[in-house]
Amino acid sequence: MCVWFKIDYEYDAIMAANRKIKEKPNLSILALISFVASFTVARTFTTIYPDTILVTGNYHIHHFWFGLAMLAIGGWMGISLENENTNRLAAILFGAGGGIISDEIGLLLTLEDYWAGITYIAVSLILIFSAMLILLIRYQKIIMTEFAEFTRTNGSLYVGVFMAAVSVAFILETSNLIIITVSSVSTIVACMIILAYFFQRMRLKS
Repeated sequence: MCVWFKIDYEYDAIMAANRKIKEKPNLSILALISFVASFTVARTFTTIYPDTILVTGNYHIHHFWFGLAMLAIGGWMGISLENENTNRLAAILFGAGGGIISDEIGLLLTLEDYWAGITYIAVSLILIFSAMLILLIRYQKIIMTEFAEFTRTNGSLYVGVFMAAVSVAFILETSNLIIITVSSVSTIVACMIILAYFFQRMRLKS
């Protein structure tokens, strides 16, 4: 009896540990903080010391190469090793690498302008979508329950139609790729809200 109890206890402990490893709720936040910190440090350093560059032979080594290396190392550690402290280190490296690469988005896209405004737009979008994704994963049950309740009301239909109309208007009135992308995503979300409303109505009638 004691042996079976010990086996069950050990099995429950292993399953609990596995669930904890699979969820990893704090690592995404840690990576996001590391992303913001590394981007801020890289941009501040370049602003204060714009003439500091690393040149070896005929090669100008941009710091996004260091970011790529950190992304690769952090990703490899996160995939290959299962240890709480190692996972934290991997998240920090991965986030820091992404921040350093993002600091040179303008340079990578224009091939000449480090100070291009697209950098700030891209970083803002990354932060917004990352934060939304973290919240969705962390509080998905609460969010799904609230969304289901919202789609049962007539207000959801009005919101969906309004979002769709405004988003389509932006798409038709501009040639800016970023605005078109954001508006397209907004249109998809609006259509999902409208479809969810009618689905809930049909479900209530049946």
